[in-house]
Amino acid sequence: MNLQSIYHVPKSNYAYAYTEHDLDIRLRTAKNDCTSVNLVIAQKYHWQNKKTFPMEKVASDRLFDYYQYRYHADDTRLGYYFEISDGKSTVVYSESGFTKEFDDKNAYFHYFQYPYINKTDLHRIPDWVHSTVFYQIFVDRFYNGDHSNDPKILEPWGKPPTPQSFYGGDLQGILEKLPYLQELGINGIYLTPIFQSPSNHKYDTTDYRKVDESFGTKELLCTLVKKAHQMGIRVVLDGVFNHCCWSFAPFQDVLKNGEKSPYKDWFHIDSFPVGRFTEEEAHDYTKPLDSSRLNYRVFGISPSMPKLNTENPELKKYLLDTVAMWTKDTGIDGWRLDVSDEVNHGFWRDFRKTVKEINPEALILGENWHNAYPWLQGDQFDSVMNYPVTKCCIQFFAEHKVNAEQFAGDLYECLMHNTEQVNYAMLNLLDSHDTMRFLTWCGGNKRLLRMAVMFLFSYVGMPCIYYGSEIGMEGGGDPDCRRTFDWNRENWDLDLFHFYQKVISLRRNEKALQYGTIRMYAKDDVFYLVRSYKGSRLVTVINNTGQRKAVSLHNDFEVLLGKEDMVKDTLMPYSGCICRLF
Repeated sequence: MNLQSIYHVPKSNYAYAYTEHDLDIRLRTAKNDCTSVNLVIAQKYHWQNKKTFPMEKVASDRLFDYYQYRYHADDTRLGYYFEISDGKSTVVYSESGFTKEFDDKNAYFHYFQYPYINKTDLHRIPDWVHSTVFYQIFVDRFYNGDHSNDPKILEPWGKPPTPQSFYGGDLQGILEKLPYLQELGINGIYLTPIFQSPSNHKYDTTDYRKVDESFGTKELLCTLVKKAHQMGIRVVLDGVFNHCCWSFAPFQDVLKNGEKSPYKDWFHIDSFPVGRFTEEEAHDYTKPLDSSRLNYRVFGISPSMPKLNTENPELKKYLLDTVAMWTKDTGIDGWRLDVSDEVNHGFWRDFRKTVKEINPEALILGENWHNAYPWLQGDQFDSVMNYPVTKCCIQFFAEHKVNAEQFAGDLYECLMHNTEQVNYAMLNLLDSHDTMRFLTWCGGNKRLLRMAVMFLFSYVGMPCIYYGSEIGMEGGGDPDCRRTFDWNRENWDLDLFHFYQKVISLRRNEKALQYGTIRMYAKDDVFYLVRSYKGSRLVTVINNTGQRKAVSLHNDFEVLLGKEDMVKDTLMPYSGCICRLF
């Protein structure tokens, strides 16, 4: 038995409260090393009543197996240990390590413990995330509904974008296109930033308390949210609290007054005077900047975006008061948080309190590109943008760098990083304003895109469509991925559009895809994903080999999607389906 691979940590993603009376307990072992794992558990003050429960192997990645058991108890002051067998020998694993037997007489010295499930410590995600399909809109590129607020220099709609291009998309345009979004079937909108900023992307805020003039007004935003709600569509705004714009009034004050500025501690200043270059140089992305001239911290390497010191009490109050104002006054349904992993945890804990006190059902979604567990323990974010799964999809569908078994294992590794409630709230995406469009990743192959979309809508978490993917939009890296939406339906791939409508409808109507458990496996390099909920089972089958493959399913099933690809239980090349098992 490979003892070095066995791993468990109490009060973590390996032992967490799912409800006030349910505790999920996980154990990691080496892959294919053990034959059984038992959980031995009891209320600490009645240890003599301990009971043994077999744990289920719920996941396997490339190196490890994961066992889990959900334990229900009225008294959650618990002690526990594990009995692990490889078929030849059995060991006891407790906080004291590995032994042949457990010392019941001195149990309180040895067992793992979960001291108590406190209601306020529970991570409760918004109820509505299970049934929500998001649509991300880059506002300047979606639709120009009000030409009176157009930027002074406007590019023709459809012209390839540059970093400085403006096209005039605005909130009025989104309001006018809500019927289109309803036709598509989505019921959640995530807007890139809408607050005052000199750029087309608005990730460099100059006034956090004002909607950018080229997008509209606060009143128009309220109208948009109200109308969207009437149509059953939720709205999430993008908040940029890691950095601001060079033109942000407090930073301008620091540039002018140096150490005498009351705002000098709102930023990370290395020395004075600040900004040893002109504003034009700061905003000029075409020329490399001599980093030795940069004497304050910034986002990335951009001198035009000074990093905010969110540990400063005055700045923190200003930002949180601003968040409270927008949350309260507009009725939005949550926040997506830009560069969230570079902001201190204390700020996010207070951010959560601020938002949830106003709207307990608001979603708090971070932009973390890697394992985000430290932010997802119930005191900060509800979830993050699931870029690790995006990477898995690129490697499997677009680049063919991994096979079906490796794909399943990599996905399981992602799932085991987090608690179950977090996994259900993750924002799953194939592409975004920060990535190449997925269809372009696939070399324009729409069958590969369809399979990836089919997977995305079968997987645990909230699917998110980047605007225009449903009509076949392509684009390379930023800024090419931010092209304008083509509203001429004659140019659309209508078959692809109807495919998106079908998978969206399926996702919104099938409880198994919203609440179901997930199991994944590969056979003969065909990928299988099974979602189960209250006696209903949906199986997604994906053949990404380019060869004809036999399908290993029960003979009695109903094809819900991709029926044209099914021939007597056989998948055609580059095909997939979603089936209901009876």
